[in-house]
Amino acid sequence: MGPGDLKKALCDLPLIANPNVIRGMANLDDAGVYKLTDELAIIQTVDFFTPIVDDPYTFGQIAAANALSDVYAMGGQPVTAMNLVCFPTKSLAISVLKAVLRGGIDKMSEAGVALVGGHSIDDAELKYGFSVTGIVHPEKIVTNAGARAGDMVILTKPLGTGIISTALKAKMVKEATIAKLTRCMVTLNSQASELMQEVGVHACTDVTGFGLLGHTVQLAQNSQVGINLKASSIPSFPEAGEFARQGMCPAGLQRNREFYSPSVKIAPELPDYRQDILFDPQTSGGLLICLSPEGAERLLKQLKRAGVADAAIIGEVVSQPRGVVTVK
Repeated sequence: MGPGDLKKALCDLPLIANPNVIRGMANLDDAGVYKLTDELAIIQTVDFFTPIVDDPYTFGQIAAANALSDVYAMGGQPVTAMNLVCFPTKSLAISVLKAVLRGGIDKMSEAGVALVGGHSIDDAELKYGFSVTGIVHPEKIVTNAGARAGDMVILTKPLGTGIISTALKAKMVKEATIAKLTRCMVTLNSQASELMQEVGVHACTDVTGFGLLGHTVQLAQNSQVGINLKASSIPSFPEAGEFARQGMCPAGLQRNREFYSPSVKIAPELPDYRQDILFDPQTSGGLLICLSPEGAERLLKQLKRAGVADAAIIGEVVSQPRGVVTVK
């Protein structure tokens, strides 16, 4: 499902008003936030998808890291999770399911999250993911609506996972590239989340299915600012460019382009393959962080010291034109 489909599905639905809902469906943020007390709110999110790698254990790890990311993006601490499993019992061995579940459990354990249950159904295609609950102080929530003119923009992971995963399905990817891709996708965004809060973050979102440009447009529109990105500073897997030149682009990439292009201005000299990477839907992508120039420099140094090697300052927030992302 593309962003346009989602918007059409939601536009006519009645939203239930509740004074304790801090971030809900009307906000189009990374997760919902519900206030329990003056000092405690819960963050709730859910995500699941079909395999994007061949190894079932790795798939389970990626699904877990991806589901946890929304909580990290909002400055929260994930505490519990529940499995969501669709499994074809007639075509796959139970050993595959065990490996997927083991990957998810191990990654949740790494994050300090308690897996408390879940639900499974017999389905024609394997799908796996989680519902995740996190906690946060109501006054310390990080949203995608707080970017300020003058802020710098940091991206913490390279782009291109969707393009490379498409090439992987076509058996075109070398083992070394697969290993590099999976290392990136199984890496939690916990360190980046903790460090950005220590420095003083203004806004954040994680880069997933709508691609870098889609999520940046959402951030700009919700914050009522413009965002200028420097294409040469945006980290990406070199292999993604190679496969994009060969047409190995997922269907979601084109849906992102069609929906978000009216809010994006791209320099005409930017090669088509680079534009593809910017619209590429990501799985377990990095955090997109907006903060002051001084804070950005400090955060970048701390991220590098913490081993977040691909983190980079990729642009700046401007006052005009509001809701528009410019790429040069």
